[in-house]
Amino acid sequence: MKTAFNFSKMPTQNLTPAILNRRRIFTSKFISSCSRSSKCEAGKLAAAYNNRGQIKYFRVDFYEAIEDYSSAIQADSQFEIPFYNRGLIHYRLGFFDDAKRDFQQALKLNPHFEDAKVSLQQTLLDQQQKINRGY
Repeated sequence: MKTAFNFSKMPTQNLTPAILNRRRIFTSKFISSCSRSSKCEAGKLAAAYNNRGQIKYFRVDFYEAIEDYSSAIQADSQFEIPFYNRGLIHYRLGFFDDAKRDFQQALKLNPHFEDAKVSLQQTLLDQQQKINRGY
């Protein structure tokens, strides 16, 4: 079973820069070790990339977070959470087509993923408003 964070559900009040940095270092060491091991499970590697992406998201390193979520997806393409997390960043950056694709893929993998449903609906609404305004 993969252990990964859905960053939209994680409490943020105690995430100081020092705590985030310790988590990033620990997760990076695990990724490095796991990547060198032939016994590393794809799901664990994907969860680690996803979790490091979450840390980078909290540090507002959006493009680096996208890279980690993409690495998580590459490690395990059946893991819906990094699609969702990457979609949230794409949405926040105004890349609605990319966000839409990510949310749709998360829902394809897990049709009961309510947060992905809500995020997809909001993306479609905001994308249409952007079109209506001529942007």
